[in-house]
Amino acid sequence: MTIRPPFAPLFALAVLFGAPAAIAAPPGDFTAIYQVSQDGAPMGEATVRLHASGHGEWVFSKYIKGTSGLAAMLGASDRESSSFRWKGDLPEAISYDYRLNTGLKNKRRQLRVDWPKSQVTVDEGKGAQTYPASPGMVERNTLPLALGLALRDGQRQIVLPVAVRQEVQTQHFAVTGKETVKVPAGSFEAMRVDRTDADRGFSAWYVPARYPLPVQLSQHDGGNMEMQLVSFTRP
Repeated sequence: MTIRPPFAPLFALAVLFGAPAAIAAPPGDFTAIYQVSQDGAPMGEATVRLHASGHGEWVFSKYIKGTSGLAAMLGASDRESSSFRWKGDLPEAISYDYRLNTGLKNKRRQLRVDWPKSQVTVDEGKGAQTYPASPGMVERNTLPLALGLALRDGQRQIVLPVAVRQEVQTQHFAVTGKETVKVPAGSFEAMRVDRTDADRGFSAWYVPARYPLPVQLSQHDGGNMEMQLVSFTRP
């Protein structure tokens, strides 16, 4: 069973099909702002950040705050923070922390990877559970970043080991075409990426030559949620 926050699309490393590409430089620190909507109505704002934390580790975080409708009335917020290291030019999970506050109840999930033991520990406050780790795996927060970097490297068919609650899932994604998308950050000719191994209602639009993250995300599993890029800045 996977926790699905009420704001952000559920998104999730990569064993890639095709010939290996040369290792590219990591994307470096950045901040991206997204407009979040549900069923076409504005609901909140997401702030996504990547920064180096030292000792070869990086932090990728997402904070979504309700600014409209019921989410604003409840003071709802959603926080996800991932620590990872680079494996080649893609992220490999070290830890993940998820916190949801709806004003009525709180939820939390913590995930830790013990790489010397090749073991993942997941704790949602009801007792920790463990399962084997998979080399190069991501989790749902770093999944969009891993997809964007794989696309930047020229991959069009992507297989990602994604750590979820009870196991590492092998998830398949593919570029299914090019489309013009208009978001607050501008109009883009973007690559559309869909999950192909399950009917999860996941689609993302990338411009990998410009951004390591999608300019638009759409998630229909658990609600018609959409995120559109407003701005992308580097220090």
